[in-house]
This record gives sequence, structure tokens and C-alpha cells, in this order.
Amino acid sequence: MLRRFSVNFALFSMLLDALSTALGLFLSGLLRPLLNSVLIIKDLNEPALVPPALYFLFPAVWVIIFASLSIYEGRKFLRAADELAALFLSTFIASISTAGILYFSYRNVSRALFVLFVLITFLFCVAWRVLTRLYFRSRQSSPVNHRLLVVGSGPLGQKVGRQIRESLGENLTLVGFVDNDEIHGSAARLLGTLADLKKVVAQYNVTDVVISLPYSAYHQMAEIVTCLDDQPVGVWVALGFFDLALYRTDIEDLAGIPMLDLRASAIDDYQRMLKRAFDLCVCSLALLTVLPVMGVVALMILLEDGVPILFRQKRVGENGRLFEMLKFRTMVRNAEELRSQVEQLDEKGNLIHKTKGDPRVTRIGHLLRRFSLDELPQLFNILSGTMSLVGPRPEMPYLVEKYQPWQRKRFAVPPGLTGWWQVNGRSDKPMHLHTEDDLYYIQHYSIWLDLQILVRTIWVVLIGKGSY
Repeated sequence: MLRRFSVNFALFSMLLDALSTALGLFLSGLLRPLLNSVLIIKDLNEPALVPPALYFLFPAVWVIIFASLSIYEGRKFLRAADELAALFLSTFIASISTAGILYFSYRNVSRALFVLFVLITFLFCVAWRVLTRLYFRSRQSSPVNHRLLVVGSGPLGQKVGRQIRESLGENLTLVGFVDNDEIHGSAARLLGTLADLKKVVAQYNVTDVVISLPYSAYHQMAEIVTCLDDQPVGVWVALGFFDLALYRTDIEDLAGIPMLDLRASAIDDYQRMLKRAFDLCVCSLALLTVLPVMGVVALMILLEDGVPILFRQKRVGENGRLFEMLKFRTMVRNAEELRSQVEQLDEKGNLIHKTKGDPRVTRIGHLLRRFSLDELPQLFNILSGTMSLVGPRPEMPYLVEKYQPWQRKRFAVPPGLTGWWQVNGRSDKPMHLHTEDDLYYIQHYSIWLDLQILVRTIWVVLIGKGSY
């Protein structure tokens, strides 16, 4: 199911705008003869012919211009009126650009047809946006997506809670408050003290924690954030200085409240959108190629050791959220029960969970690991959006529990099928050193770095370095 402010919905919006542009161009050619009755328009008795190249050129130009004007950044247009105004401006600029293209290329295209095309396309773009807004609003009767817990029940906390309760169309619900002081206001619900924060988050299925402490208590901020390090929740800071417009410029707007997002992604919206589009394109093409290989691998596993073919394991993904990662099974069926027999500690006491000569690995498993064929089912994880082609390796929860605070920064981006540390050592490096490579990737992210890592991954897989 598409979420309104997700990367997938932004890509879906681009596709709908491109289709709207192509359809508007087609319909304008069919409807052009209807304008013959207008005095200043030349008679045309048959549908106008539109050059085929324009069906590809116009949608591309319109989507690029819309994207450059931030039309696909949904959080900027919570109000329908704001989105309509931005769409009108973007349509005006896109129409001027495409008119310029026609002037220097297909000058024989009817000007009346072009005006009709702009009007139809604009109406289509408005129509599907109205329908999606109605759809998301109709889902308000479904379970709430965001369950917010407010830390601090003072005047700022009460203001935050009141605006959350009054917010419409954003799938927000106020779970309650935690505070060391007595709660202010009869409508509030105190669920515990700051010491109970982690327990309250788990008990009430909290998805987001909003810190709204007074200035005098801001020294507790670090303690609260550290306490939530191992919790898969969003962490926000409500700003108490609402009168300073400066703080609204680069800060998220949640239920009309300016807040600092302490769990914001390390990559911006456009980088994320480009990364997601790249993942979908490459992954779809890769699946067409490797599906026969996956069928052969599945048969080999079945013949050697029976079912299950796939190994499903909980892993920690972006922002600490758990997901189920898929792999071809390369170990005996009771491998998890034998884990303690093969895990080792290095000289500093850090856990090394992958070793050469692991007795749990099957004969087919050794072959699959040698060429990383066991990782192929993760292409479905990538299609679903829980993983990316390139990123930090998704780690097992019991290992994450042993992380130091600085290591948790690796969860700032989506986990990947391959990554910077895989092409710089693979399993030759112990777990606790992976994070340095992951942080390097996060700090230097670009789509070109992703391409470089993918190319280097092919070489690393072929030579088999660190694969066991």
C-alpha cells in the first residue's frame, strides 16, 4: 500500500504526470477539429497528427520541470490550495518550455492543439491529485499510522498534544505523555515518568516520540535520545520558540508544529527518489536475467537437503526497524541452534559471527556463498522497499544489541544488498569494523558511488575474496 509521503508515491506521481501528459497530447489531437467554430482558428476537418517523438519528449520535460520545482515533495503541500498553486506555476513553466521546443523543431504543430494540450494535461494532473487526496482522507477510518508519545507535559507539551489531536488528514494519534512532574491539564494522559520511557514505547506500540521539554530540562535531551537508540521509533524535538520564523525554514512540519527530526535520513528527498528509481530499474532487469538461475539453485537445495528452500531471518533496517530478509538456505536446518558453537571473540572482546570452515554450511551452500548466489532472493526485498541495492549490510538484532552508540549511525540510510565494506574486505573484517566503512558511505553518498560499488562488487564476487 502506498504511503502519501513515501519515495514510492513520489515515483508513482511522476508516472501519473507522465501518463497525463501523453494522454493530454493524444486527446488534444483528437479534439482539435472541435475548435473549428472559433473565428481565429483555422478549420481542420480531421484529427491532427501529433509527431510520435513528442509522446516521449513532452512527458519527460514536464516531469523534469515538476521535479525541479519540488512538486513531488508532498510534505511541502499539506494544504490542497498550496499544491494547486504550485502545480499551476509548474504547468505554466512546462508549457513555455515545450512551446519553445516546438518552435525549434515541429513548427507545423497547430497552436490551438498546443493550447488544448496544456489545458487537458493540467486538468488531468489536478484530477488525479484530488482523487488521491480523497483516497488518503478516506483511510482515516483505518488504524492510525503514527502513534505519538509526548515527552514533557508542560505548556509546550500541551500545545503539541492539542495540535496533534486537532490535526486532520495526517493519520496521527496522541498516545499520551511521560513526565517526571505532575501532568498539567485534565485532558492529558500521563503514562509514566522519563525512567519508564522505553517501557511505555513498547507497551503502547509508539511509532514516534516528540520531545517537548522546557528549556530548564533540555539537559536531559541526550539521556532521552540515548535511551531510544535501540527503539524503532521516530524521534522529534518540538521547538518552543514559535515566534522565530527562521526555525521553520529547514525544519519538518508535523501537525503544524516546527520540529527537529533527529532520525531524518542522511540522504535528501531527491537523492532518495533517485536511489529508489535506480533500485527498481536495475532490480527489475536483474530479476529477468537471474530467475532461471534461481530456479536451478532452488532445485539443487531441494535435492541435497529438502525444504525449506529459502532462509528467512529478522534483520535491522533503516532507523532500527525490523524486517524479514530472504536468502537461499546454505546451512543445515538447525543452524541457529548451533550458532554458539561457531561464534568467536577477537582479542578486544568483539563478536565475530562468520568464520571459515563453518561446519553448519552444506555442500551446495559453500558453492552458493562462493559466488554470492545465496543473496539473490534479496532482490525481492529491494522491490518491496525494505532494502536497497547499495547500503550498509542489514545486521542481526542480537548483534545490534551489542552495538556502541556511534555504530547505530549506520541505520541512517536503507540497508543494501552490497555496500562499501563488502567491496573492501567482505567477511575478512570483523563485525565491529564494518561501521567505519558504512559511515564513509553515508557521508559520501551519491548515485555515482552506488554505481562504483556495484561494479566493484562484480569483481569481488568473481575472485571470491572474503566469501565464506
